Amino acid sequence: MTMKLKVLPSAQTDAPWYADGLKFTCAQCGNCCTGAPGYVWVSDEELTRLAEFLKLSVEETTQRYCRRIGSRLSLKEHRTPQGQYDCIFLQEVKLRGGHVKKVCSVYDVRPLQCRTWPFWDGLLSSKKAGDEAGKRCHGINQGSRKFTRNQIESLRDATDWPQDPPTSK
Repeated sequence: MTMKLKVLPSAQTDAPWYADGLKFTCAQCGNCCTGAPGYVWVSDEELTRLAEFLKLSVEETTQRYCRRIGSRLSLKEHRTPQGQYDCIFLQEVKLRGGHVKKVCSVYDVRPLQCRTWPFWDGLLSSKKAGDEAGKRCHGINQGSRKFTRNQIESLRDATDWPQDPPTSK
């Protein structure tokens, strides 16, 4: 004899915490390019684009600006006097009034990883992770640009440069 049990519908949903979309407008503050040591992975195609932009050979570009981590390449970092690790391409530009702005010197050919910030797996894993990133990034949850769930997941899963990256000027 088989017994049938009434099962209550689950209150949980399969929708991620960002299902209603997220606001993000890049403030171009450079905070995503500094901090704890990390990796900015560079594909062969991106390395070629970077070399062309810098007017160097791929070998020179690799030697000057990359480090090998296992079988992959990552951009080098340099340690600041404040103990942060800046991307090798992060530069300070002095503005009028003595203000300083940090900018990417290779912005037009920055890697996919940079183009898809802040829509990375780790930051999308929980609302808490997203909010923590928002403490350092002035563009998270700010501005007029709102990304839909589909756009967010497309950027998270991108394998080539997106047409309209969140960090576009």
